[in-house]
Formats: sequence, C-alpha cells, structure tokens
Amino acid sequence: MPNYKFDFGIGDGPADGYIQVLPDTLYDSGLGYGFLPGARIGSRDRREASRLKGAFCIPMDAEFVVDLPDGCYHVAVTVGDAIAPTLTSLQYGQRRFAFHQASTLAGQYAVHSFTAKATGGQLRLRFSGIAPRINTLDIAEAPEAVTVYLAGDSTVTDQETFPYAGWGQMLPLYFKAEIAIDNRARSGRSSRSFMAEGRLDAILKEIKAGDHLWIQFGHNDQKPDEARATEPFGSYKEMLATYVGEARARNAVPVLITPPHRRKFDGNGRIVDTHGDYLNAMKELALELDVPVIDLAAKSRALYEELGDESSKELFVWALPGEYMAFPDGARDDTHFHELGAVRIAGLVAEGVRAQLGHLPISLYLK
Repeated sequence: MPNYKFDFGIGDGPADGYIQVLPDTLYDSGLGYGFLPGARIGSRDRREASRLKGAFCIPMDAEFVVDLPDGCYHVAVTVGDAIAPTLTSLQYGQRRFAFHQASTLAGQYAVHSFTAKATGGQLRLRFSGIAPRINTLDIAEAPEAVTVYLAGDSTVTDQETFPYAGWGQMLPLYFKAEIAIDNRARSGRSSRSFMAEGRLDAILKEIKAGDHLWIQFGHNDQKPDEARATEPFGSYKEMLATYVGEARARNAVPVLITPPHRRKFDGNGRIVDTHGDYLNAMKELALELDVPVIDLAAKSRALYEELGDESSKELFVWALPGEYMAFPDGARDDTHFHELGAVRIAGLVAEGVRAQLGHLPISLYLK
C-alpha cells in the first residue's frame, strides 16, 4: 500500500517507522519524494523527548512532492515548535488550501488532517507562512472518502496567481478530514463550454456512489459567443439538467449553486444584479428536479451590502500599483476574489450546506 510516514528535520533520527526528510532531501523519481529545487528550507532539532516534536523543517514557500497512484489520501501534518510561535499555510494540488495561516504558541503542537486527491501520479504540498514549520507528514490511502467535485468558472477555480483565489480553493478549510474536494472548475467556462470540452465527462468517469457534484455557472453563460452562450429558461436549464441527471445516474448527489454577485453598487448602497434570469432559472430548475440549491447570489449580496461599497473591495482584487508583484500597475477587479474574499465566500457556501442538513447529510462533516 502506498502509505508514507515522514519525519522532518536534522538530528539523530528518524523515529521508528518514519522516513527522515532533511532540508536537502530533493525530489527525484527514483526516491519518489522530496522538496522541489529552489526553495528556502531550514531545520532545527530542539532535542525534545519526542523526536517527532523536537525536530522540524522550516519550509519557506517550499513544495514537497510524493509520487502516489491517483486517488484519495488521508493526510496528517504535525506543526509546532518547543520555543517559538508558528504560522503556517499548506496548499495542495493547484493552490487548494488545506489550512490557512494556522498558528501555534511556543510549546504547542497541532495536527492538521485532510483528504487530498493525488493527480498525475503525484501529491504536491506547498508550505508557506511567516513562521512555517513541518514536523511530521503521514499519508494513507482513503479509497472510501466522499469526494465533492466542483464544476464552475473562475470564481470557483483554483487560481494560480496570488492574490487571486476561487471559493473552491478555500472550501477544504470548512470540511473535516473525511471529505475530499476535487475542484474541476475552470476560468471562462459556461455550463455549455465546460461540457463541450469534455470536463463533465472527465468527472463522470471518476465519480462514485455517495460523491457530490456541485454546479455553479452563470457568469459566462451571459457571454455572446456561440461556444459559451446559453438562454436562461432554455439551453441554460437544459445544460444544468444534464449535470444533475448524469450525477444521479451514478448515485451521486448533485447540488446547484447560484453564482455570486459581482461587486456593483447603485447610488443607494445596494448591489445591482448583473445575472438577471439566470438566477431565477437555476432556482426554478432546482424546484422542478428536487435538487438542493445554495443561493450564493443572495448570500453574497447580503455580505457585500453589509460591508458597503468601500470595504467590500477587500474581498476582490483591488490593488495599488506595486502592491502585488503580479500586478505592477495595480488592479481593479469586481468579479474575482482576493484570498480573503474567497475564504468568506467559501464560508457562505458551507453555511448554505449546513442549513440543508435534511437534504445534505454531508453537512455533518463541516467543521
């Protein structure tokens, strides 16, 4: 079985049953694991009674890679330091967060557990933070884990350019370790183009009974080009009905999610609805097919209006020139989320799941 137990840090070791990882343990295909070259990695051994707590690596924007067959794995990461506070973030896959700015006090240790999917024969873990630590890493197969597949657009997807983030990128922060999030959303896609590109078929080849398919489209269904355009009460509903029907045919659970509003205020501090009938069409279909629906449009409207025109900018990628390296000339984006906004929007999705306990037992696995 492809299970691993890694003990990070210098000093005498490793602990019994563990593989020692040093700062210069670099990945190669023969070894099958290691840090990718170019990262800044330090290490300490505090000489604690427990080797697994006393020794650690300090991974500054470092990526650790393990070769694994594609599938779900339970991952447990121990973080802490005997004499110093820590602040660590961990992302897996395409910048999907397992934990975000998790802190410990001096002498405190925390075990963060989650389920991740290895793809392309690898599990990739990226560590960052202002005081990051990794003491141990345990990886075990989890073939029975419930997987939530996400089908959607750029507001959902795993964005690659900081500080952009989709809410699907942050969704693992709200679920216990038994649930795996597989974010298949892609920027620029509509309900039509996502399907035409074979992205739904790719999900259907993997989805199993008891898994979930969460569907959020609408932003790009409004676009006029033939490849993406749909009509709200016609082809849009037909496309969504296909997603629902194909999931149910495999005994998976479909969930419809209305798209979050764009940040557009009128003169009275109210959000202007730019989606029109697409919101009503999705909710109408949910009633017709008896599908759980999370009204993220309504929830995002309430959040933006509560914050107000100016403060709500912090949820989106609004930046002054030079504020972020990727945007030297600054940015003003009222559609796509900053990491902070993606965390808040993912929280609204989790809130919507929790409110439907009777229809979505998966809510029992929310943190």
